[in-house]
Amino acid sequence: MKYTGYELLWLFFIYSFVGWVIETIAATIKKKTFINKGLFSGPVCFVYGISATLMTIVFWELVDEPFFLFLGCTILGTTAEWVTGKLLERMNHQKWWDYSDKKFNFDGYICLSYSILWGILGMVAVMYGNDLLVSVFHLIPSILGKGIVLAMCAIGLMDFVTSMAVALRIHQEIPAVTQWNHALGKWTHKLRMFIVRHVRNRMIKAYPSIQEKKEEDEQAEKFAEGCGFYKLFWLFFIGSLIGDLVETIFMRITAGEWVSRSSLVWGPFSIVWGMAIVLATILLYRDKEKPDRYIFCVGTLMGGAYEYLCSVMGEIVFGKIFWDYSKLPFNLGGRVNLLYCLFWGIAAVLWIKVLYPKVSYLIEKVPKKFGKVVTWIAVVFMVVNMAVSALALIRYDARDAGEPAVYSWEQWMDEKFDDERMKVIYPYAKDR
Repeated sequence: MKYTGYELLWLFFIYSFVGWVIETIAATIKKKTFINKGLFSGPVCFVYGISATLMTIVFWELVDEPFFLFLGCTILGTTAEWVTGKLLERMNHQKWWDYSDKKFNFDGYICLSYSILWGILGMVAVMYGNDLLVSVFHLIPSILGKGIVLAMCAIGLMDFVTSMAVALRIHQEIPAVTQWNHALGKWTHKLRMFIVRHVRNRMIKAYPSIQEKKEEDEQAEKFAEGCGFYKLFWLFFIGSLIGDLVETIFMRITAGEWVSRSSLVWGPFSIVWGMAIVLATILLYRDKEKPDRYIFCVGTLMGGAYEYLCSVMGEIVFGKIFWDYSKLPFNLGGRVNLLYCLFWGIAAVLWIKVLYPKVSYLIEKVPKKFGKVVTWIAVVFMVVNMAVSALALIRYDARDAGEPAVYSWEQWMDEKFDDERMKVIYPYAKDR
């Protein structure tokens, strides 16, 4: 990857601003009055920044292949827009935008014309825009440039937290100013309420449909009720176990040998599968009544994009390629292939239609107090497991590069997770 962290953050904010300009101009022309179309208070549309940055990280190797670059940017941008729309809908049970009146739309959140636009904008950004914008960044003195980026991060984070808090409570009444014993508390409360009113009014003006209140699901006093943290964690845990089991059996059938398919150094856990289960549940669990073809199409496209992204990020962070489909037909850079994308679609249908209702029911049957205690024990175990696995992989790559162990943690990793053990845990991992 040729860009540094500061350069990527610079690109993220610049493209977020460019996206806001595009959306605001389009909305202003359509409404014939100025509309701040961004979800956030500042002049940013983070979905553009996130999409462009991911395209930069993921598709830099496709710069010399315009068709596949266009295809990848189209899929990634479309996926980002659909995911953003579904997540916002999950927050307050309303669609923030709706393309149902446009031809070749899907779920009202994406449509063919905008997908093509994503592909074109992504190609322009990756092939031409990135180098131009980074060269501008380097015209700024180094210390000042880094300071600007860090300041934008701080402001952006505050804007994100405030906007998300308001979006989650868009239908709640804003409390009146209460009595305070001191002036500071009173003025602080007034300022907070002013910000909340401003952000909420701006959101409603930009997205009028969100002010229509829908009845929320009734919540019962059960462990892991609904689709909150406890439910999602256990779906991640169970999905990781199931994923490792499925891949292990699949390798036994196809390759004739038992090999580890775990992502972690302790236990049979496939993190890629666990996260896929969580994402599919968040985005699709309310759509279980929709036709199978809907779930299948979403699973196929999102599964392919997700697997490609996981492959690239694993290579960038750990310096290893954990799977390679170069020998299979209809593959893209050896990271994904058509057959496995179809498997993702089938898995999505099977999960949402058949398995999720049963697994969800069983999780909710766990006694509440016992479930919370066990959950936090498992959370600590998984966090430590993932941290140790990440450090072990970093040292595995460093040893391949001939870097000696200097710090005590590096020496411990070399002792406990030497090359022989790592080859057993990650038999298909190879140098990039």
